Amino acid sequence: MLICSREVVEHICLLKANKNISEDEEKEMLDYLYTSQYQMRGMVAISLGQISGEAKEDYTHAVFMRFGSKEDLAKLYENPPYLQVMKKHVLPYCHGLMNVDYESEVEDDILHIFRKGEEYNYGVEFVLLIAFVEAAIGEAVEDALMSLQELTEEHPSLILQCTQGVWKTTFFIHYLA
Repeated sequence: MLICSREVVEHICLLKANKNISEDEEKEMLDYLYTSQYQMRGMVAISLGQISGEAKEDYTHAVFMRFGSKEDLAKLYENPPYLQVMKKHVLPYCHGLMNVDYESEVEDDILHIFRKGEEYNYGVEFVLLIAFVEAAIGEAVEDALMSLQELTEEHPSLILQCTQGVWKTTFFIHYLA
């Protein structure tokens, strides 16, 4: 059976919250980030939360946003309500952040594009950021990415959706399990 796909643009923002952030400040920061989706056209999905386990570079929180196009994502960086949320409700509580944007494909089905439905109501987001050395770029990288895609296909009960793409010379893979 042929599965049609649709291009999307994934945006991941990793945050380094200040060590002295209170629970109320953290909740307010995440609430404002989450509700910012209602101020933006073109954003089709959002999820966010605290990073569990040890994160390289001490990142504490992650925000995942999906956009319908590169143009929609570009509007994020110019959106006055979003910029106000960042200025007033995120940056005062964080001492660092990193944005990762990449193009990918998802199954061309409304539930998968918008990450809606019973399957998306629970689970853990797993984001794998891989930096390959320059010398490895090429067939070895393609083989590695294909192996990760096969892993997804072999375990559909564990991995609900996988997107992967390239940002500069770093590859990013986002799993929703």
